[in-house]
Amino acid sequence: MTIEPPAPGEPRRPTGPRDPGDAWVIADDGTRYWGRFGAAGLLAWDPARGVDGSVLLQHRVAWSHHGGTWGIPGGARHEGEDAATGAVREAQEEAGVPDGAVRPLLSSLLDLEIWTYTTLVGEVVEPFEPVIADPESVALEWVPVADVDRRPLHPGFAASWPHLRAMLAMRAAPVLVVDAANVVGSVPDGWWKDRAGAAGRLRDRLDALAAAGLPGDVLELSGVAGVVGGGVVWYPDIVLVVEGAARAIPAADSRIRVVTAPGEGDDAIVAEVRRHRADGRAVITVTSDRGLVARVQDAGATTRGVRWLRDLLDAPAA
Repeated sequence: MTIEPPAPGEPRRPTGPRDPGDAWVIADDGTRYWGRFGAAGLLAWDPARGVDGSVLLQHRVAWSHHGGTWGIPGGARHEGEDAATGAVREAQEEAGVPDGAVRPLLSSLLDLEIWTYTTLVGEVVEPFEPVIADPESVALEWVPVADVDRRPLHPGFAASWPHLRAMLAMRAAPVLVVDAANVVGSVPDGWWKDRAGAAGRLRDRLDALAAAGLPGDVLELSGVAGVVGGGVVWYPDIVLVVEGAARAIPAADSRIRVVTAPGEGDDAIVAEVRRHRADGRAVITVTSDRGLVARVQDAGATTRGVRWLRDLLDAPAA
């Protein structure tokens, strides 16, 4: 493997200093991959555009690598930059994607050992029209999912599209519904003195987990296309159901939706499962309460025990 800067006639940006990541990785067989620290791109999916939604595609300028093909906005990651941040930055630079317009659903990693490419799949939550913001694009278009295969696709995107389309068919990330009382009560950390505070600490740890995402092989949702398998990370919606004294959970800016049960927490958990299953979402309920396990399974949820979640929260990556 060797590292080479861009060749003459293959500029990356019209102005400004070049990042150390803007270089070719050359494999032993001569194959070139753009991005010394790997590369990343954003597959923005707008479910409101068409029957199956539409994805934002970029028609690449002729002088670029695989010029003339269609792919997704993306490029070399900067030194020290995580893949999701790099994907969003590149989409903003190349297509004018506004801040907060896309919510991450999942990421898919192609690992060639000498080089990696991460596709971040995001759902459009604030509609926008793309803007050609640099010389690397001939056009930017919202293309219906059913029509993507009709375009001359970038070879890398063409190889990954069937896999990505299968995951888009889920239409949303899985939902984790967490039984706060059961999880909090599983460790002797003084929760009985301050149940609201203990619930707040659990929420904060779940928030970090939601930001990092959960590997598809950890979720183990058998029978759901694209969820099981290495290289896929999902960013699930997490619902924390609290009851009793824990209803006084401190307020916080968090990705976690807290549901305060007006009565029994179990009833509120079952209601959450039924609501999300009615929307076609895959649901995992976290509890070790045998009676509740039976109820949520009847409502269509998959279940995981408290130890499963505790292991995730205690893992170094979390």
